Amino acid sequence: MTASSEVEVMDIQNDLQPQLMWMPEKDRIHDSLLYQFMVRLSEQENTLFHDYQQLHHWSVEHSEHFWQEVWDFCGVKGDFQGPITTCPPQSQTPAKDTQWFPHTTLNFAENLLSNWERHAAADAIIFHCEGEPSRRQHLSWQQLYWQTSQFAAYLAAKGIKQGDVIAAYSPNLPQTIVAMLAATSLGAIWTSTSPDFGVDSVVERFGQTKPKLLICADGYFYNGKTHNSLDKVEAMLEQLPSVRDLVIIPYTQTLDELTAQPAGPAKAIQPTPAHGETAYWPQILERFAPQSLTFTPVPFNHPLYILYSSGTTGQPKCIVHSTGGTLLNHLKEHQLHSNIKPGDRLFYFTTCGWMMWNWMVSGLASGAGLVLYDGSPFYPDGNVLWNMAEQESVSLFGTSAKYLEALEKQGYQPATTHVLPALKTLCSTGSVLAPEQFDYVYQSIKPDLQLASISGGTDICGCFAIGNPLNPVYRGECQGRALGMDVRVFDDKGRSLYQQQGELVCCNSFPNQPVGFWNDPDGSRYHQAYWDTFPNVWHHGDFVALSETGGLIFFGRSDAVLNPGGVRIGTAEIYRQVNPLPEVLDSIVIGQNWQNDVRVVLFIQLAEGYALDESLKQTICRQIREHCSPRHVPAVILAVDDIPRTKSGKLVELAVRNVVHHQPVKNVGALANPQALEAFKNRPELQDHPK
Repeated sequence: MTASSEVEVMDIQNDLQPQLMWMPEKDRIHDSLLYQFMVRLSEQENTLFHDYQQLHHWSVEHSEHFWQEVWDFCGVKGDFQGPITTCPPQSQTPAKDTQWFPHTTLNFAENLLSNWERHAAADAIIFHCEGEPSRRQHLSWQQLYWQTSQFAAYLAAKGIKQGDVIAAYSPNLPQTIVAMLAATSLGAIWTSTSPDFGVDSVVERFGQTKPKLLICADGYFYNGKTHNSLDKVEAMLEQLPSVRDLVIIPYTQTLDELTAQPAGPAKAIQPTPAHGETAYWPQILERFAPQSLTFTPVPFNHPLYILYSSGTTGQPKCIVHSTGGTLLNHLKEHQLHSNIKPGDRLFYFTTCGWMMWNWMVSGLASGAGLVLYDGSPFYPDGNVLWNMAEQESVSLFGTSAKYLEALEKQGYQPATTHVLPALKTLCSTGSVLAPEQFDYVYQSIKPDLQLASISGGTDICGCFAIGNPLNPVYRGECQGRALGMDVRVFDDKGRSLYQQQGELVCCNSFPNQPVGFWNDPDGSRYHQAYWDTFPNVWHHGDFVALSETGGLIFFGRSDAVLNPGGVRIGTAEIYRQVNPLPEVLDSIVIGQNWQNDVRVVLFIQLAEGYALDESLKQTICRQIREHCSPRHVPAVILAVDDIPRTKSGKLVELAVRNVVHHQPVKNVGALANPQALEAFKNRPELQDHPK
């Protein structure tokens, strides 16, 4: 197999035929940063770059040159030194071993704060909390810079230095971003989870990465309820001996309430590490005066973030991302693909336990203001995020496919209830965006909108499939492959496919591929995770197809692909037929081993007021048979009260499959609703000999 082989297969299914949803106007194209990048490149290369496909081809063929141009175009602050990589072009060194910009140094926080003097009085961060307009906060660029300097001084006083790990167990607060900037300004490594994680899940993560200092809030709000975090922090500190100091951010309580000592048995919880002290955020800002920041330069490939896999199939992988690779790729994705400019307002509905938090925060490096939201997106109702987007003039609105599906199911029509002139781009990720959600966005949110269905993941802290402001949007498709990424679709023999379903792979090296896994000294676990399936090719684990438009169509995770009678079926094909039905609130489908074959089993969560009777089963089967094929029709349809998902909203088909096959589910703490798995155990309808 060679990475350059290309086998074209023109036999495509009818549902792969492109349907135009949106076309950017000429003025919008010419005003985009991507267009300006192409003009600049045309002048430098004495070659006219006339469309995205040509630019993508050039960026792959000349990837080292491309990434250097991104550095220059985006104005990265740092000491750039060649050679660009340790591997010469066309070398036989495995792509996974390529070291990008090995002699270059920079500082991540310096680049994110580089706009502070130009926009000192403008808002850098605006924060909203569910159900409480009075809790709205904002930090100007100058305040963000000063608070970062104050917390950096505190960290330095605690002996934090380059290479130390700082952890946060925190909601999506402005203080969390300040803490990350302060840590990385010193060259420290940042890692975080969200406060809805249980003690065991946090210990499984931080217990591997051994942070020296832990930052947490006293609690958080969700769906109208206040949740205490300090009791969990107290329990986890007993199992995290590496933590020397704890910083508590007052959020659900005031500082006075937190530090008060009530009489009697109702003692206030004040967790303290065994070998350190507890400090409170307001007291730190009082203790350390604002000052000019001194940024510690680190090598391009120095660790910046440690992110964690979901852990639903075993102990979470600790994925280490580099300082330069993360910054450079996020600048590319923000400025070239998402057209984020200084003064824009960037919002992504995320927690600190999902890589989209890291992606969003990098928007500061492009001069964008960040709009943060903490809480339920449906409390008190589904208008809450759109109220915020209207009030704060959000330019890029990021969310999940499941959120858009829920909005549609509940009948929300932001196009008729809100005025959103600033909104230019809507990003969706986390799971496959069904074609019907494309219809919903353009009919019910905004017709003149770049809908960017993006896909990548924690593994690369970025995207393989992403939008761009030059190309049209087609129904059900990601707009295209990311610049600098030689993304292809392989069959199981490593041959490239066109307009046929197969495995998403990347055939070249890229700066934001992980440095490796934490505690994986010989790199064997890292190699096994991504590079074992196809020689010297990144195997991502998505089941996809390349469209004739140059876009990508996603059919689900390849490890969850159904295989009845040897025919591979992407789970998303079934969801897109079942979930739009009014009787269905949610669904999950698996393949069950049955009589030396595999049969399709569909579980549905019913909408209120409906029952799973024979009529509904026939409706579901007819819908799937007519729009997919007889092979897609489930052999068994069962009702459950809830559908299990990870804390970032992803379906866990493998966990359900393990339960059905009486196999253990590892790390159920990674699930948002682990109790939902009980409904899949020992179902008599799935036994060889029902009792």
